[in-house]
Amino acid sequence: MTEMKDINALFAECEASLKEQFAALDAREERLTARVLDLFADEQVALRHFNPTNGYGYDDQGRDTLERIYAKLFKTEAAIVRPQIASGTHALSMCLFGLLRPGDHLLSATEKPYDTMDEVIGIAGDAPGSLKEMGVTFSCVPMTETGIDVPAVLAAIRPETRVILTQRSRGYALRPTVAPEDMAPLFKAVKAVRPDIFLMVDNCYGEFVCDEEPLVYGADVMAGSLIKNIGGGLAPTGGYIAGREEAIHRVESRLTAPGIGREVGSYAGSYRPFYQGLFMAPHTVHEAMKVSLLTAAVFEHLGMKTVPASDAKRADIIQAIQMETPERMVAYCQAIQAASPVDSNAVPEPWDMPGYQDQVIMAAGTFVAGASIELSADGPMRAPYVVYQQGGLTYAHGKIALKRAVERLVTE
Repeated sequence: MTEMKDINALFAECEASLKEQFAALDAREERLTARVLDLFADEQVALRHFNPTNGYGYDDQGRDTLERIYAKLFKTEAAIVRPQIASGTHALSMCLFGLLRPGDHLLSATEKPYDTMDEVIGIAGDAPGSLKEMGVTFSCVPMTETGIDVPAVLAAIRPETRVILTQRSRGYALRPTVAPEDMAPLFKAVKAVRPDIFLMVDNCYGEFVCDEEPLVYGADVMAGSLIKNIGGGLAPTGGYIAGREEAIHRVESRLTAPGIGREVGSYAGSYRPFYQGLFMAPHTVHEAMKVSLLTAAVFEHLGMKTVPASDAKRADIIQAIQMETPERMVAYCQAIQAASPVDSNAVPEPWDMPGYQDQVIMAAGTFVAGASIELSADGPMRAPYVVYQQGGLTYAHGKIALKRAVERLVTE
């Protein structure tokens, strides 16, 4: 399949096969957009909420209103939404250091967490200030082929277990993703035997992919990045943490200081991108979902393994493609970079990226540096050489970039 007309026919066939799934995505986008729109109306969002602040930021209307909207959106008690949170890893780290104390045990219900958490927890590396250095122990439970192994998690709980972490997305692994409703049996079982344990969810890449978020199903706290799904491609930085007041009260002391919490924190830039990004997020996420579905369908037609498959249930925006060789992996990422609106002339190569144990190749020609809701493709340089693709602000851009990447793979 080397001629353009053949590739066009392939894409047309794949799009036709996805017609019903695309229609379902459109319907959910409308439902979620209506929810966000109603919350903006309830909070009477106005131009004054976009104004920058300085100093301590007491009574910052833009900040406080945005946090109330997030709490209501996630159907929970409180939220922290701040540009000062540098990344999803930073948000997760704040949660862990807020909830855990020396001598406590952290248990992961979804195998080993994402690579950037290794040094935070103390699994690998020698970064000062890790949970391990603070006296927190860690263990994790393997998942089954279908999801969380609830009996195994219950058996792994220790008297000193204080936090059970569930990672919604697969990270750099080929394990199943976990939809919010599929977390419910774990949450119910844990609370039945140990109501004192905090149930925490790494919600990165998951917001707006399903109708409800993990807090609805019993999680105590969850965290994510504003330059992923929920920032809608417009938030320039930041992260969020949402959950029960008891959990948020502990975490807010790590945001600023004990006794000060979330009462302070100014922002000298406009809050408008955070509000507008949240409003756009249901649409942007569903555009990215369509790109992922098309990617899966195309590579399945080419005889390559994709996770999830084009007809599988999805809980995040990430599409994994098993490339099998480092050459294919590099060629695909370079092609995605070349089809990017920003830095299209850059040629990504594997490198020793901070926070990762393997070399990583990353294609991300994005308007917001590193924004995973914009089209990007990356992965660690280890067998079976899997590319993890995510994002796409528009379906049209994702389709064009995918087509060019496939052409390059077929040609080379």
